[in-house]
Amino acid sequence: MSAYSVYLVRCRDGSLYTGIATDVSRRIAEHKEGARGAKYLRGKGPLTLIYQQEIGNRSLASKIESRVKRLSSAEKSDVKTLPDRIGAYLQELRQ
Repeated sequence: MSAYSVYLVRCRDGSLYTGIATDVSRRIAEHKEGARGAKYLRGKGPLTLIYQQEIGNRSLASKIESRVKRLSSAEKSDVKTLPDRIGAYLQELRQ
C-alpha cells in the first residue's frame, strides 16, 4: 500500500488547492482532465504543482490536509516554511 502525500496546486487565478493522494502526478492529471478531478479546479487551469510532501497513512494525511487548508494563502504559498510547519503538525499528531 502506497503512502499518502499532501499537495498544493496553484490555479490560473492565483488560488490554491490542497489535496491528498497516493500518486500526486496521477491526481494532478485527473484534475487537469476534469472528469475525476475536483470540481473546484474545473476551468481554473493551467494548474501548477507548487508543493508536495509524503505523509504516511490516509488518516494522518487527511488531518494534515485539514490543518493546511486552515492556513492563510500567504502561509500556504511560503513553500520554504511549509515543510517545517507540516513537520510540527506531524509531531503534534503523533504524540
